[in-house]
Amino acid sequence: MSDKRCRVWVAAFAVCTLLGTGCSASSGDRRELMASTVTVENQWASSAETGMAAVFGTFSNAGGHDARIVSGESPLAGRVEVHEVVPDASGAMTMRPNADGLTVPAGGSRELIPGGEHLMLMDLKEPLQPGADVTLAVVFEDGSTLPVTAQIRDFAGADEQYTPGGTGSGGGHH
Repeated sequence: MSDKRCRVWVAAFAVCTLLGTGCSASSGDRRELMASTVTVENQWASSAETGMAAVFGTFSNAGGHDARIVSGESPLAGRVEVHEVVPDASGAMTMRPNADGLTVPAGGSRELIPGGEHLMLMDLKEPLQPGADVTLAVVFEDGSTLPVTAQIRDFAGADEQYTPGGTGSGGGHH
């Protein structure tokens, strides 16, 4: 890349960053970054010694466009996934990854609850003890992130089966 082209690119990136547009809106409009319009309330995480733990709370979107949560990141987990709980072929409630993510509607909210949609901290790196906090960054489809701190609570789970691939019957409860 030529020095002049590099300077132009850096200047364009700086302008986009300052304006908060990300320069990624393909329709040419100047949309707000999803994370900038979303807040979370009443967030908490289930305690766990090993394996996985769930994060719940109410996400509200004050923006004019839907915001889609697609994943997350946490220093205490190998990965963070969006999960849903649905009935399997036998009618038993099964927890599985939701590859489509979760939409927080414009001007509305989305509640993540035990036995329903939630974020899952997978491959825990250390125990999550009741009374402590866990931090994570919720990742939206536009790449923006929302920092979240959730209190860890003692919670046994909603007694659904976990199906890693989203098909068949699962092994553990959570």
